[in-house]
Amino acid sequence: MIRTYSELIALSTFKERFEYLALNGVVGEETFGFNRYLNQVLYHSDEWSRLRDSIIIRDEGCDLAHPDYSIHGRIIIHHMNPITKADIIDRSDFVLNPEYLITTTINTHNAIHYGDYSLIPKLNPERTPNDTCPWR
Repeated sequence: MIRTYSELIALSTFKERFEYLALNGVVGEETFGFNRYLNQVLYHSDEWSRLRDSIIIRDEGCDLAHPDYSIHGRIIIHHMNPITKADIIDRSDFVLNPEYLITTTINTHNAIHYGDYSLIPKLNPERTPNDTCPWR
């Protein structure tokens, strides 16, 4: 299944978006191992830096581009479809096309890859005046 930003954004809840992306422990066909330098070269390039900034702006700095889940810490740009060494070498569409990228937090990113649902952020309850004051 090829995951796309266009399909993801049509899902209204964070849970639906998460489930659309969840890999449940499958991290691609090949791990980078000794070839980890390849993705580090990519992630430190000017090309990636500009693309990363444009994805953050497009998603308004929100986890899975959901407006109720603003990211207040480190932002990860997640490849919605696992990438391989060959994808990076060939600069395949999956690597640099915004249609296959989304903003996440580190916890959401890890939950997507490893199926740890406890890492998914919870929406804060709606606040009301004096809701934290027990004597009112």
